[in-house]
Amino acid sequence: MTAPYFPFSAIVGQPQLKTALLLCAIDPGLGGVLIRGDKGTAKSTAARALTAILPPINRIAGCAFNCRPDTPCGICETCADPGRMVMSASVPFVTLPLGATEDRVLGTLDLQRALKGDAQTFQPGLLASAHRGILYIDEVNLLADHLVDVLLDVAAMGVNSVQREGLSVTHPARLTLIGTMNLEEGDLRPQLLDRFGLMVEVVAPTDKTVRAEVVRRRITYEADPVAYAALWAPRQMALQVQINAAQILLPKVILDDALLDLISHLCCEFEVASLRADIVMHKAARALAALEGRANVTPVDIRQAAQLVLPHRRRRKPFEQSGLDQDKLDELMQQASPPAAPSPEGSADSAADTAPNNDASESPEHTEAPDQNDEHHQVFSIAAAATARQLSVTDLHQRGATQVAGRRSDVQDAARGRMVRSVPRQQADDQGEVGSLAVAATLRSAAIRDPQNFSVTNADLHTQVRVGKVANLILFVVDASGSMAAQRRMEAVKGAVLSLLTDAYQRRDEVAVIAFRGESAQLLLAPTRGIDLAEQSLRTLPTGGRTPLPHALHLASETLQRHGRVGISPTPLLVILSDGKANVAMTAGNDPWRETLEMATQLAASGMAALVLDTEDGYLRLGRAAQLAEALGADCLTLEQLTADNLALTIRARIG
Repeated sequence: MTAPYFPFSAIVGQPQLKTALLLCAIDPGLGGVLIRGDKGTAKSTAARALTAILPPINRIAGCAFNCRPDTPCGICETCADPGRMVMSASVPFVTLPLGATEDRVLGTLDLQRALKGDAQTFQPGLLASAHRGILYIDEVNLLADHLVDVLLDVAAMGVNSVQREGLSVTHPARLTLIGTMNLEEGDLRPQLLDRFGLMVEVVAPTDKTVRAEVVRRRITYEADPVAYAALWAPRQMALQVQINAAQILLPKVILDDALLDLISHLCCEFEVASLRADIVMHKAARALAALEGRANVTPVDIRQAAQLVLPHRRRRKPFEQSGLDQDKLDELMQQASPPAAPSPEGSADSAADTAPNNDASESPEHTEAPDQNDEHHQVFSIAAAATARQLSVTDLHQRGATQVAGRRSDVQDAARGRMVRSVPRQQADDQGEVGSLAVAATLRSAAIRDPQNFSVTNADLHTQVRVGKVANLILFVVDASGSMAAQRRMEAVKGAVLSLLTDAYQRRDEVAVIAFRGESAQLLLAPTRGIDLAEQSLRTLPTGGRTPLPHALHLASETLQRHGRVGISPTPLLVILSDGKANVAMTAGNDPWRETLEMATQLAASGMAALVLDTEDGYLRLGRAAQLAEALGADCLTLEQLTADNLALTIRARIG
């Protein structure tokens, strides 16, 4: 017997997350919900728990399409059987694997039946299985973009249309799409973000009482899931009744023209270009009213809907914090409807506990203990755009490096990545692609061509098309020693790195940050596509102490080896920002500078692409950064060059 999911009403806090899920349950036409947040913040738990509070559905036993008994889809043989049996069942919960292909998701030709002579039989996919239920995608940002597009189309339209391999099939796929993701693995493209109806950002509670209660409930559940589910059954039933009533009431809910004008006004004021935002906010506000048992939408509903619909659609500059400006939202609401009362947070979720408001922007500032050889340290701000040259990593000279094919996104690759579809071998050969044999597609082609006399010919051969993420890795090694405090050079250095991070953000590169000061080097940020995290680690980086440059190069080599990035394509790029004045050796008694050059030579021998940004200033210069660049086989640029208007920084070819 399968253990029951953790009860939805037992989830501690996260009122906005629970409200968003309830709204999608009431109106699947909202287009699903995207849940972004840290690991271990109940994203998956809440998604799975939703099924237990949804009203059960009536279905035909054995129906692969989850048809309504009174309105079968027309292609379901089970529903066409006069002896069919109607049964009550829980709402289906289907998990989409990251490695799923188009065939598995959309459905395809039934090969087994095709080999028996029935060449036009459709084998339903995951979308059919999730009809009238929930389709759950964990780490949706790692799913192939074209599959995300298809899923969002189906979630919005409620219909799956398959036109392939001699098939022309359309069947209902009215489902609630729930996607979860961790920003450390990178974000979705804006075009895909817009397709999700609602979005919620969840953070781990910082209140010790709340955290203790989370642990207490989870441990109790794991000890006896059945007994724990029974304990919460009354609250679960109350939520189920509330959802069922809201679904019945929803068609009768009225949103007047004045509130529709308010919706459009909010979208314009928050610079949301997509009209989808207006439509989804209209639907979400009506669902909120229905959830609370009201037939009329109020400004309070509009405000709550805006917090779920607008944050992921508004235009953001790189590194700008996500979310809405609450003060601006309050001001706009007051201007439009002065008598309206403020919205009670999480008012739609009366059956579960509410956690204190833990604003991520108020998390404790990063602190670092001073080095033993450093009595004090400073934290410099990042230089403004006017003082830091806007560095680009495009339009590069070759310098013998391998050309990068396009921007970092899904690219077809014959050897790596996930198989997403197949193409005839002749078509693949014409396009210069060499891939593995797609066995299932090959057999289907042969079965369609001649089901009575089955044989495989060259014309039936199909090749796998694989798609994988290809992203460059830029590893920043930043000198945070005491010499960087002179002339406030650290501000310019941070500004230079920020410019490169901006370009990496636009191109979906991976970044990592190493800082060295005092007696050692530290990996501040492991390789990630979460560019915002790199900016945060840079902003709080303190300055002071000695210059352990050999330690930094050694840690850079270890980091790249650990993450398997040496000797593969695309080659990672090492960006070192330092004056090169190493004065801390890895081995006592050794010459720090000699160790630095030895480490640089080893990195160069591994094929490492590198760039050195010389932070030394003044009239008397040792030129150590230039020597370091020579040992690395890298370009060397000074801070003065970084602020020159005519600078054309040539990095991208170095990432080959």
